[in-house]
Amino acid sequence: MNGNIWNAGDYSQKASFVSNLAFSLVDILAVKKDEKILDLGCGEGTLAIKIQNQGANVIGIDLSEEMVLKAKEKGIKTFVMSVTDLKFEDESFDKVFSNAVLHWVKDLDKSAKEIARVLKKNGKFVAEFGGYGNIKFLCEAMSEVFFKHKDFGEFNNPWNFISDIEYKKILEKNGFEIESIELINRPTKIEDIKVWLDIFANGITKNLTTKQKEIFKEEVEKILKNKIYSEEFGWLADYVRLRVVANKL
Repeated sequence: MNGNIWNAGDYSQKASFVSNLAFSLVDILAVKKDEKILDLGCGEGTLAIKIQNQGANVIGIDLSEEMVLKAKEKGIKTFVMSVTDLKFEDESFDKVFSNAVLHWVKDLDKSAKEIARVLKKNGKFVAEFGGYGNIKFLCEAMSEVFFKHKDFGEFNNPWNFISDIEYKKILEKNGFEIESIELINRPTKIEDIKVWLDIFANGITKNLTTKQKEIFKEEVEKILKNKIYSEEFGWLADYVRLRVVANKL
């Protein structure tokens, strides 16, 4: 996983669109009473609560200690844990759910192996995350600014935006049958590009000085103004989501 630092308060207030856009994903999960469901990368617990309120027994995991504490405050049983090293026994869960997390995982094969291991036979895996082409303009702008400023160091892209074809192969290799998998173009309204960078790209800028970070944000904003901003719609991030429903054989 990447070195991004998550502020639960900022995320809840300024990035609520991430969870709000995934309510339909919870519907696809088709929760049944008393099912044991694992929420991979549960964040502060917004979707875990929605799943739990439908009668499931939810366990959440997240790499951020602050997020885990917030989820616990909401009544979700939550642990600090990596999706590539799940500390659960084999076939522990009826279903595994994940939203907006797996694009932070470099080794998707290892995570798929772990998901399959903890799922019961015929268990369902429902996930959505950034897919191939996601935030292309944003990534290009950030890379361009780093290239221009040699003192910033090297631009390290923390994300893994995989195609539906590639991810289908990974899941099938690890014992899944694909029910559905698709890339979805989803231009997403964000209030302020600099706030987005503060929340989602702080791992990229963590070694920059305060002054360098300001320069970075200003120049990225300038590049993107002609690409993903309009007076009519404001900022529209070029999101592409990979949505998958798969069953363990």
